[in-house]
Amino acid sequence: MRIGVLGTGNMADALATHWVQAGHDVTIGGRDAHKAERLATRIGGSAKPGSLRAAAESGQVVLAALPFGAGIGVARDLHAALEGKVLLDCSNPVGPGFRLLTEGGPSAAQQLAAAAPGAHVVKAFNLCHEDVWRMRPPVFDGRPLVVPVCGDDETALVRVRELVRDMGCEPVAGGGLERAGLLEATAALFIALWVGEGADAQAIAPPLAYAAGPSHQEAEGGTEDFRQGFSVGTKPARESARHLQIMPEQHN
Repeated sequence: MRIGVLGTGNMADALATHWVQAGHDVTIGGRDAHKAERLATRIGGSAKPGSLRAAAESGQVVLAALPFGAGIGVARDLHAALEGKVLLDCSNPVGPGFRLLTEGGPSAAQQLAAAAPGAHVVKAFNLCHEDVWRMRPPVFDGRPLVVPVCGDDETALVRVRELVRDMGCEPVAGGGLERAGLLEATAALFIALWVGEGADAQAIAPPLAYAAGPSHQEAEGGTEDFRQGFSVGTKPARESARHLQIMPEQHN
């Protein structure tokens, strides 16, 4: 696969290194030609330096490894070169106080899609620190890291799922691009827990077998009963929420 990388920072380094080792042709694009050359040299293999435009033009998949805001401007400038291509967004719009900068508006991924309307934007790789992506592979307690992927174009999703597996990770469907904001909000929460509280974010959720409580492990009814237990507005949801204290009481 031909991959263009927009940016020369840590995420560009971590992800592109895996993809070069997996046999993909990677062009590192940067505003600063010397930084692009240094990164391509450090990665080695098939990696070669170029301008931002050269990276966008060369890739079947183009990784926007740029800070929130900067990526939107670059995508707007390169929208013609990105036409019909997979545009992979790994940014996190998180500001001071671990605040979500897109709150109340379109997600960072949706803003990227609006800036390059002919591209097929996919959100992935935003939930972990760049040094996690440098692991070969990211495996914890014998389990590969799972990477949620959000996008609307199935061909684009197939390509990104391949790139996830090339990292030694497992992709999981996160829904359409309209759900990318949920991934971004999750990242804001995780960062606040990890950095702000020193808490283990993984510990806030039970294993899948206990997602609806231990009584549901052998209960009849299967998936539909499980879903109903989380449906806002239904009696099971109100009862579960009241028990778990995760929803306020409703008053008439």
